[in-house]
Amino acid sequence: MKITIFGLAITSSWGNGHATTYRALCGALADRGHEIVFFEHDAEWYANNRDVAGLPKIKIIHYDQWTDVSGRARQELRDSDVAVVGSYFPHARQALSAMLGQCRGVKCFYDIDTPVTLSQLRENGGTAYLQAQDIPDLDIYFSFTGGPVLHELESEFDAKCAVPLYCSVDTNKYQPVAVNADFACDMSYMGTYAPDRQPKLDELLCTPARQLGPSKFIVAGPQYPSGIQWPSNVLRIEHLEPKFHPQLYSSSRLVLNLTRRDMVMAGYSPSVRLFEAAASGAAIVSDNWPGLDDFFSPGSEILLASNRQDSFHYLAGCGTADLRRIGEAARARILAEHSSSRRAQQFEECVASVSAGQSHVAAIAR
Repeated sequence: MKITIFGLAITSSWGNGHATTYRALCGALADRGHEIVFFEHDAEWYANNRDVAGLPKIKIIHYDQWTDVSGRARQELRDSDVAVVGSYFPHARQALSAMLGQCRGVKCFYDIDTPVTLSQLRENGGTAYLQAQDIPDLDIYFSFTGGPVLHELESEFDAKCAVPLYCSVDTNKYQPVAVNADFACDMSYMGTYAPDRQPKLDELLCTPARQLGPSKFIVAGPQYPSGIQWPSNVLRIEHLEPKFHPQLYSSSRLVLNLTRRDMVMAGYSPSVRLFEAAASGAAIVSDNWPGLDDFFSPGSEILLASNRQDSFHYLAGCGTADLRRIGEAARARILAEHSSSRRAQQFEECVASVSAGQSHVAAIAR
């Protein structure tokens, strides 16, 4: 198949989780023999912080103004078997119009921000990248979030086929590696600053760090306000390129996972960082949210924390062998259910079902 995608980013993971998601999915689809064309706006902040210049087997088209590439977009869409417009794509309105007008194949929207999208659809009838009236014209609404929101998309916004397409991970790139002394620590956290996550980061990492002076902690990610007073034993890394992610995860005794408020409220919204850490064999400490136990078994594949006492317990009371077993079990779950190869297969199955005229897709668990 020829698959044309309009996505926020694939060459730069700076401040976003879209890039590694698209890399994993597109890479696996390309490995399975599909032709991938990816349109990416050449935004200054991404252009100046690129992790990769290009990707094997994926044709990446950078552009400055939509008018520079609108003709090329229509050309690529005319012979595409599948077309996808992603959430937060900066020219999504134009891309959706071109897709609906030119593509004779399966037309999709990939929402990597479903709780945010739904909130704005309910309140305002749409977002900058998707309007409610666009949804019935889509053949497939792929959602980063599963669970009840899928029914709402179909019943309230007339989506023909709303199915989960969770993030995934390239398990050849994300796997356990030797400890890197630069990243060796008792607990690490990686994520872009978010005001609603910061109190949990303070509770579950910074507070224990202040009371465990000899221990070492790492917080990696951009956009944190300069006024934050970090404990002296917390190493700040402004941006960590994806090629170093497995080293950080493998060198951390515990890896903290924190979830945005909208994602917690919607449930069934695993982050790409969660899957990448698990694929690297990390022992993960996570906040809890509805549906989490659909992805990992608490206690055996992941540890749950609701307060600082939980963090203290895991930091001081869990033995190395126990943590290793948890990390190994988490990686086994990823290999079985959430590898990029498995996600590409689910994408294919969904497209094939819709092409065959089936209104709902049984191949992907809902």
